[in-house]
Amino acid sequence: MSKPFSFFWEVGKIALIAFVLVAALRLFVFQPFLVRGASMEPNFHNWDYLIVDEISYRFRDPGRGEVVVFKFPNDPSQRYIKRIVGLPGETVQVQEGQVTIFRGEEVLELDESSYVSSDTPGSVKITLENGEYFVMGDNRRSSSDSRSWGTLREDLIIGRVLFRVFPWSAFAKVGSPDYESL
Repeated sequence: MSKPFSFFWEVGKIALIAFVLVAALRLFVFQPFLVRGASMEPNFHNWDYLIVDEISYRFRDPGRGEVVVFKFPNDPSQRYIKRIVGLPGETVQVQEGQVTIFRGEEVLELDESSYVSSDTPGSVKITLENGEYFVMGDNRRSSSDSRSWGTLREDLIIGRVLFRVFPWSAFAKVGSPDYESL
């Protein structure tokens, strides 16, 4: 083989391997997500670029406080971002600005002051079945969430938000609030 051909052959093989690896990671492990709207302010803003972890929920269940990206139940072609508030088997009550979780005799009043930008309007009480979650936006006055369209089925969850990548000044790993256990 001639030297120029050999060089391009090696570069082509490396590029092909890199492409296959990146495509596999993108399709099965991580997915980018662009925030549109104000429903998650002050934590996520319009045009924030996020990385979503698609693999964690294959090994464990979603947890309270985690921010998830999912297919909107009323139109699966749309993607939404919200925070998980209620877990399967619980009853979630929103009343007079307070979110209360009931699981049997146990009661948890969520302290959301560290991440919610406004009080929680509306009144709703929903008991979640197996595989159902109650999700809400952090900007409760500007959020279309489980208070208006009902529960989120687990099969519609794409994954949890892992990193905020853009804007660069806000680059960070995304965590969850620490609630009292229930």
